[in-house]
Amino acid sequence: MKELLTYIAQNLVDNPDQVSVTERNTDAETVFEVRVAESDMGKIIGRQGRIAKEIRILMRAVAQRQGKSVSVEIMD
Repeated sequence: MKELLTYIAQNLVDNPDQVSVTERNTDAETVFEVRVAESDMGKIIGRQGRIAKEIRILMRAVAQRQGKSVSVEIMD
């Protein structure tokens, strides 16, 4: 799943080499933290957060098929 999220993020931004995704496991779920270049924050979040929302929906759907629970955080 980390690879999928990295692929999505790299294809949305102008600086794909500055995309970093870290995975943190808690008891209840897996948390993915996405970091991008400062200039690409708007592209990964989208107007009114629409792109970020769709990324979260997609990742939850993939996780649900695998019987897992995930969340995606976009870090500053």
